[in-house]
Amino acid sequence: MDASESLKKYTLLVACGASFLTPFMGSAVNLAIPSIGNQFNGNALLLSWVATSYLLASATFLVPFGRLADIVGRKKIFLFGITAFALSSVLCGLAWSIHSLIFLRVLQGIGSAMIFGTSMAILTSVFPPQQRGKVLGINVATVYTGLSLGPVLGGFLNHNLGWSSIFYLTAFIAFAVLFFAVAKLKGEWAGAKGEPFDLLGSILYSVGLVSFMYGISAIDSVVWAKYALVIGLIVLIAFIRYEMKVSHPVLHLSLFSKNITFAFSNLAALINYSATFALGFLLSMYLQVVLGFNSQTAGLILLSQPVLMALLSPLAGTISDRIDPRIVSSWGMAITTLGLFVFCFLTKTTPIWLVVINLGLLGIGFALFSSPNTNSVMGSVEKRFYGVASSTLGTMRLTGQTISMAVVTLLLTIFIGDVNINSVDPDLLIKGTRTAFIVFTVMCFGGIFASLARGKARTSVQQAKKY
Repeated sequence: MDASESLKKYTLLVACGASFLTPFMGSAVNLAIPSIGNQFNGNALLLSWVATSYLLASATFLVPFGRLADIVGRKKIFLFGITAFALSSVLCGLAWSIHSLIFLRVLQGIGSAMIFGTSMAILTSVFPPQQRGKVLGINVATVYTGLSLGPVLGGFLNHNLGWSSIFYLTAFIAFAVLFFAVAKLKGEWAGAKGEPFDLLGSILYSVGLVSFMYGISAIDSVVWAKYALVIGLIVLIAFIRYEMKVSHPVLHLSLFSKNITFAFSNLAALINYSATFALGFLLSMYLQVVLGFNSQTAGLILLSQPVLMALLSPLAGTISDRIDPRIVSSWGMAITTLGLFVFCFLTKTTPIWLVVINLGLLGIGFALFSSPNTNSVMGSVEKRFYGVASSTLGTMRLTGQTISMAVVTLLLTIFIGDVNINSVDPDLLIKGTRTAFIVFTVMCFGGIFASLARGKARTSVQQAKKY
């Protein structure tokens, strides 16, 4: 095997290992939410912040770190990120209160931002355009493998060894990825080397996004959250105006204004994740709190969705190398909408077999949407924008996930209120869950049109002719 092929192999291994980590932990932690609530006597609102704090931190720092990686080197930022992620995972397992766990999840989210602002960009830098759809499909399949193993391993670990063991296993995997990255990834990738870093733009972006997203999440539970929402909106508007004037912005807004494929592919990703991410959290609560299953059994029930995603994603990615990614991903969004609509009718007596089949339907929808949409985004920009494109898409994903959890947090506050997880009225939890699925169905239906609106995109085979 020559040096080039060896680099490709280990780059794919490291990128897939990093891509496995956060979805694995996220889906595994969802199964541990009731146990964490029992140990720390936490209410439903605080428990939702165990997931939301991590996502918010990741979304806030992803674009700045993606831009910084383009300037100083993607490998450098990746190594810092995987180290921070591994260490904070260990500390999360040692958390002494729910508030400390939420704080440590923020640190974990910052490490994750460094990883996801760089890993896909490194992958796209190493592989030629004609292989992009295939390797991105493999990468997405790894994400879904993490989602697949998360409920099973997470439920097993939580049931037999306690919720802390989930974080310790995640840390072990992160340290293994770090070892291979240091030992095998030779060279550096910096598409914008020597350009200045937009510090003021990064600060405006981070402050605006945190304030805006926190305001949405806490608007019904914290008195001054509405002021945070308004301040965040004002700062984000100031950020947009500032970015349009600087020569080397942290976020190239021209990619949105002049590149229809890039803009609507990112919008479709934002809508898709906003409508689907909280699914695991809601169904974990439903299966354990309403139906009384233990975390291990609940994990097995949730398995059908990510298994089908993992199996079909490479195929979907390969298809999008040949067929317009817009068509493939729009079909995926439509199937996802149907699956969410079915869950609007969830009750105490809904057969488990129906839940499993519908989760499988959602898995097919997710697979058809995600890797073709990623291929569409990365194929619509020049090489020097790979880091920005990767981090922008990652930000859409994380912001969407944060919005998804914000919707759930708001609805749980309205329907359940500030009560301990052990005292939750199952009927009220079901009402809140069904309302959330109604909101998500409407959002995802709108996402079909956003996906179609991107226009005809180049396939990766066509894109290869540019280079």
